[in-house]
Amino acid sequence: MVWNELISEAQLAELKQQSMKQPVVIFKHSTRCEISNMAKSRLERASTPQGVTFYYLDLLRHRALSNTIASDFQVTHASPQVLLIRDGHCVYDESHNGINMGEISELAAA
Repeated sequence: MVWNELISEAQLAELKQQSMKQPVVIFKHSTRCEISNMAKSRLERASTPQGVTFYYLDLLRHRALSNTIASDFQVTHASPQVLLIRDGHCVYDESHNGINMGEISELAAA
């Protein structure tokens, strides 16, 4: 799996544009949280769906950006959290042990 680090609002704007052509996943990760580390590890061990770009947001370093994401995509903040973005909108939002690459793959292909 290739993670693209998400660190700025400019990148977030680019990500939204990119989602018009292909699905994009944002993984919001707390590096101090064992559940978040487990969720990240499960994603990394799973088969990555073709045609989906994955972004990684370090919540501890970029909390303001995390809040912008929650506001822009109208989701409640959680950590860990995964969002699937298509056509500029969040079409899937899951957190903690509910994060599942199978669901992401299925919805990304829809």
